[in-house]
Amino acid sequence: MSFLINELFSVRGKTAIVTGGSRGIGRMIAEGYVQNGVKTYITARKSGACIATAEQLAEQGECIAIPADLSTKDGREAFIKQVEERESKIDILVNNAGAAWGAPFEDYPDDGYDKVMNINVKAIFALTRDLLPLLLRTASTENPSRVINIGSIDGLRVSSTDNFAYGASKAAVHFLTKNLAVRMGPKGLNVNAIAPGPFESQMMDYMLKNYRAKIEAENPLGRIGNPADMAGLALFLASEASKYMTGQIIAIDGGRSLGAASAGAQPDL
Repeated sequence: MSFLINELFSVRGKTAIVTGGSRGIGRMIAEGYVQNGVKTYITARKSGACIATAEQLAEQGECIAIPADLSTKDGREAFIKQVEERESKIDILVNNAGAAWGAPFEDYPDDGYDKVMNINVKAIFALTRDLLPLLLRTASTENPSRVINIGSIDGLRVSSTDNFAYGASKAAVHFLTKNLAVRMGPKGLNVNAIAPGPFESQMMDYMLKNYRAKIEAENPLGRIGNPADMAGLALFLASEASKYMTGQIIAIDGGRSLGAASAGAQPDL
């Protein structure tokens, strides 16, 4: 048995899909995969941003843009059709695309709640279900395919923010991850979730511009996450080194979720 690090942690030659891959955490993961020899498809609702990011990442490896709105059935079906025309199998699916909506509980709108749940939970369920044939095509318990869902530390703790649907949706993502892990493990599909704390992203942009020092001071490690932190964990979860791991929710937050949430803070993803 080999314990060579270049073999244990290699992802070269695999094929991945990263949703919401045009920016933020999705881009961090996609770039980590591309740089390490993974043929990576990224998708995002905004076509121009998706194509531009793929062109930038393609300078470092193989990255292809397939813009799509995965929150709708038509959007998912069109996306899956394009993937099926290009690939006979998928090794890694990263369900990253997400949304948040903040409002006082008494005024929280139905459409805001529905939007967050549809994008953060339903789209993950439906896309994973519909890509299952490609994920299982060559998979086995000794050579499993991987689904990596992006949750949040706001799904692990009670946040003091008014993003009621966001925390609930991420907790649902965590439980869906465990549910799928139990059912899909025997078929050769490992399902895990990453629960990020504060990282550079559009959702965190306002808070980092105005309260970065406060956010960093509340974090035991004294900083927010960087792209290498996120890419490293995503690479591990796609590699040989993690093939006996499934159904796990891994917080990557510098220890922030271990303390009390701060009043006025925003979602960390």
